Amino acid sequence: MRRRTARTHAYEVAVRAEAALGEGPTWDADAGRLIWIDILGSRVFTYDPVSGRRTVLATEQHVGAAKPRVGGGLVVNLRDGIGLYGPDSVTDAAGSPAGTSAADPAGDPAGGRPAGGPQEFRWLRREIVPGRRANDAAVAPDGSLWAGTMRYDEAPGGGTLSRVAPDGSAEIVLDDVTVSNGTGWSPDGRLMYYIDTPTRRVDVFDFDGQRATGRRQLVAIEEGDGYPDGLTVDAEGCVWVAFWDGGAIRRYTPSGALDRVVELPVPRPTACAFGGAGLTDLYITTARTGLEAPHPLAGSLLVVPGAGQGLPQPAFAG
Repeated sequence: MRRRTARTHAYEVAVRAEAALGEGPTWDADAGRLIWIDILGSRVFTYDPVSGRRTVLATEQHVGAAKPRVGGGLVVNLRDGIGLYGPDSVTDAAGSPAGTSAADPAGDPAGGRPAGGPQEFRWLRREIVPGRRANDAAVAPDGSLWAGTMRYDEAPGGGTLSRVAPDGSAEIVLDDVTVSNGTGWSPDGRLMYYIDTPTRRVDVFDFDGQRATGRRQLVAIEEGDGYPDGLTVDAEGCVWVAFWDGGAIRRYTPSGALDRVVELPVPRPTACAFGGAGLTDLYITTARTGLEAPHPLAGSLLVVPGAGQGLPQPAFAG
């Protein structure tokens, strides 16, 4: 018997914005707020859905991901490596957090210290590779950061996926990646899901707490459905995937069956994550880069209230 796929259009606008490349939604449970970024705008945003309070942190390099740290502050996946911000680094935003012109659009490896004084920022691990930038990242159950990179020109095999320990030591897990994107773990921590976008696949690995082995295909994406980008895993072990140029979020069961689709008005949703006090609201980042006539909501932060039951996300232990 064929499984029925449920479809919905029930989204709301959480933050109206014009982020060039909105990405990386992450619920910070300790602060009760959502963290998200504009990669090309070099901005880290936060949003408190209860008070409506928004904050913004400007970086002087493209930022691929920002995640909470144990004890407060942020770990950031920057163009030139992994950086740490202190708890007081994010300041109040004046008005709506809007995407700005890209700092360093050409990917010039020269560049200054990310925004924030010496008391607020420090490099945990710095590795300058001309023509390469940071992309998506995720915190594993053990508190390590799994950080992805890619070439600005998206050259095949030009990116990596690395495991960064709290002390800054790093191990390359995958060294033949093109556009490193969504990474997440099953509720029991025994499986890791991963997307290298141009492969048009969602892959799954066995995970022993530190190492990912036995890579295999979970889902193959058909032509015309867009490209898989960011992902999140819910309490049922299902994988929610954002589809760049697909205008949708799709949920797949642990066996790889499609069982739910959230259809969106914007063509380029980039990532999704559960948030809110009960982890039941699905937040979705979107992009407007590369679109000749962007939809008015392209670049905004969207939300689907009551979409499902998310999992608590660990903070980076460094």
